[in-house]
Amino acid sequence: MHFSKLLGGLAIIAISLPALAGEKVDKSLSAKDVTKVCIDNLRGEVKIKGWSKEQVDVSGELDDETEEFVFEKIGSTIVIKVKVHNNQRNFNDEDGSDLNISVPQNVRVEFNGVSSDFSIADIEGGVEGKSVSGNITASAIKSHAELSTVSGNIDAKDLHGKIQMTSVSGDVNDVSSSGKLKLRSVSGKVDTKSNAKDVDLSVVSGDIEFSLAKVDELEVSSVSGEIEGKLSLNDNGRLEMSTVSGDIDIKFNNDVQASFRLKSNAGGNLVNRITDEKAKEAKYGPSSKLTFATGNASATVKGTTVSGTIRLGK
Repeated sequence: MHFSKLLGGLAIIAISLPALAGEKVDKSLSAKDVTKVCIDNLRGEVKIKGWSKEQVDVSGELDDETEEFVFEKIGSTIVIKVKVHNNQRNFNDEDGSDLNISVPQNVRVEFNGVSSDFSIADIEGGVEGKSVSGNITASAIKSHAELSTVSGNIDAKDLHGKIQMTSVSGDVNDVSSSGKLKLRSVSGKVDTKSNAKDVDLSVVSGDIEFSLAKVDELEVSSVSGEIEGKLSLNDNGRLEMSTVSGDIDIKFNNDVQASFRLKSNAGGNLVNRITDEKAKEAKYGPSSKLTFATGNASATVKGTTVSGTIRLGK
């Protein structure tokens, strides 16, 4: 009995021993009763993939500045962490970590990095991931996905559930998502080709381009960036769009049945290519309004701009 406890203790210590710079790793842990895997890697590249086995495997090469490699199970969580010397943030030209990590498909995965690129695929328990200047690539994620960068790009494909992706200056690209979608960038571009029914897109100076299927709700906004997209708006659906100086160009793929209310506040243009109704200028001041309806008018379309142009077509 004492011998078994000693062996168990030695196993934990072995996994937590100080690592050599650039050391190769090839380790595994049982994932029985594990619900979450947390990954922390400062820089380099980390590839995460879900599989059917009830274990977590880590292989590859550690950062040249690695002080300690942590790979341990704490309760229902497995922690994977590459600790670097003195928590350094500035390095020379040494390579970062290059890791391949396999986890059970049904666990929740959380990852964090600074200049680390992450790719993650085939996860059904949801994902939450952050990197400062690294890029994030995600595919075949279910349940939920929350991804964010500062200057890195985010590329996603086949995400399903509650999805939120945010970058400050990086681009956000989304393909074949479904569920509830929220995409944000300040100065980067937001581009989505989605089957989501509830969509929220926003930029400040970046541009937005979208191609959506059958939408119940869409909110899209920009300050100075351009907005261009096409969609089918469902009966009883809602579309709200706004800019300050940016232009908006929206095309409807379906025979949209909606009431339309558009407003320009300071000399912007309102262009209607759906019906013959024209915008009406205010008696006093530079504002104008455009109001019309199509079909049974069960859906609602609202748009505002200060000095930009709003174009609606089909």
